[in-house]
Amino acid sequence: MHVHKYEKIWLIFGITTLIVFLSVVGVSAFYAGNQPPSCLTVIDPEKVDTTAPFNEPGLKKVEGKDWDYELVFVAQAFAYTPGDVEVPLGAKVKVIATSKDVIHGFEVAGTNINMMVEPGYISEHITTFDKTGEYLILCNEYCGAGHHMMMSKIKVVE
Repeated sequence: MHVHKYEKIWLIFGITTLIVFLSVVGVSAFYAGNQPPSCLTVIDPEKVDTTAPFNEPGLKKVEGKDWDYELVFVAQAFAYTPGDVEVPLGAKVKVIATSKDVIHGFEVAGTNINMMVEPGYISEHITTFDKTGEYLILCNEYCGAGHHMMMSKIKVVE
């Protein structure tokens, strides 16, 4: 079997590129310690209402952390608690969410916040709100008959 000279060049180029890519990913994963986020923080879905910080959902100022505020949400049958929240402009906020019943989505339209909220797990995302206005929170994971009504708002104010 004869392989043309140009085919050999492209095969060598492709295999070399693959080896370099896999080496970079391997070094990044093992040497540098980069890993995908995991759901290591768990919660009993039946005790969400009595477990801190979900017993008092909403916005709370925190001290001594890398962020200014914690914004706690609880997703449940076709609603988020709290319904509407006001956040100061420029605040670095850690959004913390969990679900009481089924899998829900948690997407803040116009931002990079997009989490899957599962019962038994706590989802977190840190972001800074740099623009004033209202940001709609939508459930982007079908959760039942009233799914289309499931929404909340974050209002960023000066």
